[in-house]
Amino acid sequence: MKRKRRIPDAVLEAGIWLLFFALLVPAGFVGYVIGRDGDEAGGEAQRVTVSADGVLLSAEAETIGSAPAFTADDLTAEPRESWITNGGTLFNQRYSPLEEIDASNVSELKGVWRQRLRGSGAAAKYSAEAQPIVHDGVIYVVTGADDVFAIGVETGQILWQYEAKLDQKINTVCCGWTSRGVALGDGKVFVGQLDGILVALDQKTGKVVWSTPVGRWQEGYTITSAPLYYDGMVITGISGGEFSIRGRVQAYDAGTGEEVWRFYTVPGPGETGHDTWPQGNDAWTHGGAPVWQTPAVDPELGLIYFSTGNGSPDLDGSGRAGDNLFAASIVALEAKTGTYRWHFQQVHHDIWDYDAPSPVVLFDVEIDGEQRKGLAEASKTGWLYLLDRETGEPLLPIEEQPVPQDARQKTSPTQPIPSYPPFIDHEVTDEDVAMIREIAEGNTKPGAQTPRVIKGEGIYTPFNEDITVIVPGPQGGTNWQPVSYNPNTELFYVCGMRAVAGYTRSGDVLAEAERGQTADLGSVFTTTGFGVQQGVFVAIDATTGEIEWRKDWPESCYSGSVTTAGGLVFVGRNGGELQAYDAENGDERWSFQTGAGANTTPTVFEHEGKQYVVFYSGGNSLAASAHGDSVWLFSLDGTLGPATAAGEAEEGGEHAGQVPEEPTNAGDGDAAAGEAVWTANCSGCHGLSGTGANGGPDLTAIPTASDADRVRQKVLNGGGGMPAFEGTLSDQEIADVTEYVVERITDGG
Repeated sequence: MKRKRRIPDAVLEAGIWLLFFALLVPAGFVGYVIGRDGDEAGGEAQRVTVSADGVLLSAEAETIGSAPAFTADDLTAEPRESWITNGGTLFNQRYSPLEEIDASNVSELKGVWRQRLRGSGAAAKYSAEAQPIVHDGVIYVVTGADDVFAIGVETGQILWQYEAKLDQKINTVCCGWTSRGVALGDGKVFVGQLDGILVALDQKTGKVVWSTPVGRWQEGYTITSAPLYYDGMVITGISGGEFSIRGRVQAYDAGTGEEVWRFYTVPGPGETGHDTWPQGNDAWTHGGAPVWQTPAVDPELGLIYFSTGNGSPDLDGSGRAGDNLFAASIVALEAKTGTYRWHFQQVHHDIWDYDAPSPVVLFDVEIDGEQRKGLAEASKTGWLYLLDRETGEPLLPIEEQPVPQDARQKTSPTQPIPSYPPFIDHEVTDEDVAMIREIAEGNTKPGAQTPRVIKGEGIYTPFNEDITVIVPGPQGGTNWQPVSYNPNTELFYVCGMRAVAGYTRSGDVLAEAERGQTADLGSVFTTTGFGVQQGVFVAIDATTGEIEWRKDWPESCYSGSVTTAGGLVFVGRNGGELQAYDAENGDERWSFQTGAGANTTPTVFEHEGKQYVVFYSGGNSLAASAHGDSVWLFSLDGTLGPATAAGEAEEGGEHAGQVPEEPTNAGDGDAAAGEAVWTANCSGCHGLSGTGANGGPDLTAIPTASDADRVRQKVLNGGGGMPAFEGTLSDQEIADVTEYVVERITDGG
């Protein structure tokens, strides 16, 4: 008999599969276009050999040059011929000094070539979020499957491919299977993998030079961020705040893989900040505070900077009284040793999942006649926090203000509130409350009473048994999306969304034996994921914090941006368009359909005197945008036109429960075959066992999950945050996974 997990009454109704934790749910993809067309580079004639360790190596790979052990000067120089670190420079500004492509001619930008990445990372659970690295005429990009590709700029041919061959039964990945990029230096390409392993690849061949475990995925530790190469070290954070980890940042010797230093983002006894955790329990040992992004470095000050994720459990602070440092904070360390220097906590005792996954940005600016060394970070709270990077003090006033209290949640009496406006309005409307109430009523168990739905008193309203509606929700604000900064305009370009959520607390306590294996959250009613939230793309003045211009979108803004001396800022759209806007006034100057969700960050560089833009178009599971596997190279003399749109970004709710009009060609379902379909497309949300390990609904607790007709309709049509898989999975695959759910997951009820 399968163990049935207890869930709170009135949490969900049997007929609708609400995704409680939209921040965790890999929502799948709308469609993946398979095949080749005349626009693609490389073609079928590429000469490829397979090495003993599985690396796919082209004969042309012998042309690849070897990167030096980059110096601090190399890594802080404005990127021109290359883009050698994830943020463009150690300052993470994502700014290009190139001017050939500007507001007057960007409309002429077309594709030079389009290369497919052999289907890597194209299944439903994957997200394409990696920004390409460029060095000496070669592009390096990683997919959500942690497969790394080296591609020639001139030909678009794949020179080598490293296959990570991840264990498909990893069940501790939050927020889609993804990687946000690679690092480069000392003749190696470095990638952090979802299995918790940091790998160094030979830059010329893609073969493994060394690998070292950073953390065990079986204990909740994974890596989604791009590593940072600096001073002969490779520096990485870890993910897993939803899986009871103790967050940390670690530095490794780039030549050997040996650990150099380690800094825990949840301090232990005797360390600075430990007194902000309970002294009578072990909450600090599994307190979360992951690091989702690539740090920034100021070599002159000798400091490395990063921001952290939420405390654990995400939505329940009852067992972790105190401010819970260094969760939801910006932290500065000595780069050589990892020694603590300063911190600024954005959210004290976070119970709203208001972590800070977007990379910090360093900048220099004059404020009130004084030249200041600044740091900026866009948070899920909807504020861009502006600090002095020498001291950690605010550049503009941020004051501690009283906030509503709840003794059970051990809330902080005050929160730091910036004096300038948020880029996401925090006001909850009557329409927001009505929407959450409708969701709650539609998902209440038969015979149970729907919890009361109330309007929050502000962004920091605590919650318990009632459903409290708050804006923004756990999606943001700004989530992982990198911010860009243009020193000419002195503007930050911020991608975000207005997410509405209804928060409630279950009160359940995760058993110690389940830590690191089961997501430890609480529960949250919300809208249908990330894709359909109202999006905003804003320009914010570095000297005042005020919004200079704003673009409002009907769908979420869910990609990173890059800005140039040509007066442009590039950003992607969920519908597949890569767009360019005037950096000064926000006027749209160019839009190009890439054929899949444009949810990564473009890279700008120069090769043999010509300016290029390279972009990885692969779609995103959380945004429910169309999936693909294309890398595009653009220039002013390109000749390739836009791709055919693979599908529209969707919420997955319009056709929930509808019976398909057309008969299918599927035979009887095969549960054994359905297991593979489940693992590739469903486990990222529902967990391998179907009990919601990654934040999706526990199917063993839903009666209709044992009804084959209802399961099949759900897979076909989606709904409640789950995308439709009709057209993505074959009729037989849908029949197989339906049989797997009914026979293996729910035991037929």
